[in-house]
Amino acid sequence: MTKAPLTAEPVFCPPTPEQLSLCDREPIHIPGSIQPHGLLFVADPDGLAVHHAAGDVEGRLGIPDWEGAALGALVGEAVAARVAEHASNGAGVAFVGQIRAGAELLDASAHRSGRWVIVELEPSVAELTPGPVMLDWLHQAGSAFEQAASLEALCDVAAATFRQITGFDRVMVYRFLEDDAGRVVAEARREGLHSFLNHHFPASDIPRQARALYVRNVTRTIPDVAYHPAPLRPAWTGAEALDLSDSVLRSVSPIHLQYLANMGVAASASISVVRDGVLWGLIACHHETPRLMPYDVRVACRALGGGLARQIKAKEEAESYRQRIRLRNAEDEIVALLSRDGKLHEALSHHLGEIQRMLDADGVAVLRGQELVIGGIHPGAEATRALAAWLLARPGDPVWSTARLEEAHAEGAGLRETASGVLSVVLSPEEPWQIIWFRAEQVETVKWAGNPHKPSADPAAALTPRASFEAWQQLVRGRARRWTVPELDAARRLRQALLNVQQSGRVRELNRRLTDLLRDKDQLLEQKNFLIGEVNHRVQNSLQLVSSFLSMQARTAESPDARATLEEARRRLGAVALVHKRLYRGEQVQVLDAARYVEELCNETIASMGAEWAERLTLDLAPVMITTDRAMTLGLVVTEWLININKYAYGGAPGPIAVTLVEDRASFILTVADRGMGRSSARKGFGSRLIEGMVGQLRGALEYEDNRPGLRAVLRAPMAQ
Repeated sequence: MTKAPLTAEPVFCPPTPEQLSLCDREPIHIPGSIQPHGLLFVADPDGLAVHHAAGDVEGRLGIPDWEGAALGALVGEAVAARVAEHASNGAGVAFVGQIRAGAELLDASAHRSGRWVIVELEPSVAELTPGPVMLDWLHQAGSAFEQAASLEALCDVAAATFRQITGFDRVMVYRFLEDDAGRVVAEARREGLHSFLNHHFPASDIPRQARALYVRNVTRTIPDVAYHPAPLRPAWTGAEALDLSDSVLRSVSPIHLQYLANMGVAASASISVVRDGVLWGLIACHHETPRLMPYDVRVACRALGGGLARQIKAKEEAESYRQRIRLRNAEDEIVALLSRDGKLHEALSHHLGEIQRMLDADGVAVLRGQELVIGGIHPGAEATRALAAWLLARPGDPVWSTARLEEAHAEGAGLRETASGVLSVVLSPEEPWQIIWFRAEQVETVKWAGNPHKPSADPAAALTPRASFEAWQQLVRGRARRWTVPELDAARRLRQALLNVQQSGRVRELNRRLTDLLRDKDQLLEQKNFLIGEVNHRVQNSLQLVSSFLSMQARTAESPDARATLEEARRRLGAVALVHKRLYRGEQVQVLDAARYVEELCNETIASMGAEWAERLTLDLAPVMITTDRAMTLGLVVTEWLININKYAYGGAPGPIAVTLVEDRASFILTVADRGMGRSSARKGFGSRLIEGMVGQLRGALEYEDNRPGLRAVLRAPMAQ
């Protein structure tokens, strides 16, 4: 029977936080009792003395005085030895053997709970399925999983396979959705049973702590929903309740038992489908009469559930991979189109269709400044501008999406028919510049297994399960197709690609302008070089003319003092001319190599003194780059020192001269040394005064040292002003 909706157009309202809290607060992991089809012992790990038990120990084992007894006396020494060995390594639940109790055969398993050792006995089948047969069957089932063409087909195969191995009346593949509600995606059932296929179940049907236990315990069985719990004996008095999270016999919440009874289920079992540590879904098994799932079947189901989880992951990843490849190809095509279509914002306007199809949208809009270009299904120009302004005002990530706009935006309800789904990419918030994709509303009729809307709950009231599971239809509005992770990744990549295209366009334009500027600069440089060549030629000619005039005057002068004065002037002029010649020949006009300059200057100056001086000159010059203006001043200083050595140190006769140039951090040190008469304190002619002036221009320091014999002049000055 299909019930009428609560309203003419109901919107899904998930359970309120108060309602979920009521379900989540139930301490289902510490029930203090077990299901009575088995037996449970709580033993101390030291000696395995039994302190507590649950179930009909006296009737089924025939041991009335079990409290304080050794575990071996209850389950046999062989089983007790395996329990002790397992308890020592602290592993999870493990099968430790079988025991015979009268006509009954019991499977035994053990695990640790805090400091205690828990041993559980449960009915076994008379004949276990042989290992090779079970392995072959699991192999065939795994092959069937692999061959399923899609995730939907895989779930159908899984439902049929699990029903075959368990023998239950109904087996459902139940998948958890984003809001923790669930949907039956596949079903295999006995003929005559009504179907739950595609029915939804609200999140409150499986509380949070129950979902956590489903991850921890992959298999869970309730052989008889109508059982009466068997409590721990004696009653637990410890400071902390005994945690039975890992117990297969753990008593089930009475709310869940009533829930199953309301569904008409007499026995149930579940196998968790855990994908990468997260509960993807459940294999839910229901039977209309009590039914046991023995240990060997549970082990097979656990192995099969792990294989199913791996195949689900593989098929989901394969589908995601195919989607990513399609999006990559579409992205490359769009970027190629936009890269060759001139201005980017104009290119976007010309290729709206390609951009819309890339993300499988119903419409798309491109806004830049006051310009709006829009295509496909959209809310209209004014509504789009208002939505764009709201999107730009959102802080944080420039890529934002929703499949339920009206839940995030107050005006979204008015846009639901054309823009329930929105994906926004902001390229530039300053201009502003953005792209918005739209997905229209998809009105959906959801089938619920009963009315999911619980009445408001009183936190102090007792928990009760819902009683009806009859099909209940609900019209869901305001939702669009969800934007997938690959689509969001593609939107991010497209944004970066568009920014790169824009940047490349700007770089190309800048390069074009720079090329034009460089061409103009080259022309100016050619003109400048021509002018410099002309100026240099004229300057060199003028300096040569003056030097020749001074030389000629020196030869014709009758006074020796006049000849010496004219010769000194010619040498000083030669130092200036040499700097000018080096400056013109060098590739850099700002700096020159002081070592090469000083070497040429010394050689020319010494050559003018006579050939006998050349063999007495020693040069030790390290490469030092100084500015050209300082080089000219330095050249005058060197020239004056050489003139003074010729005149005063050796009285005109040739003698040894050593010139050294080194770099010391940001300074240079020039040393000129002779082996002559030394310095006379009384002598201070024009040359000495000229040297002092030049050292001042260099902002340097000059020291004279005794060379024993002779004089050493040391100049330290910065390499740049």
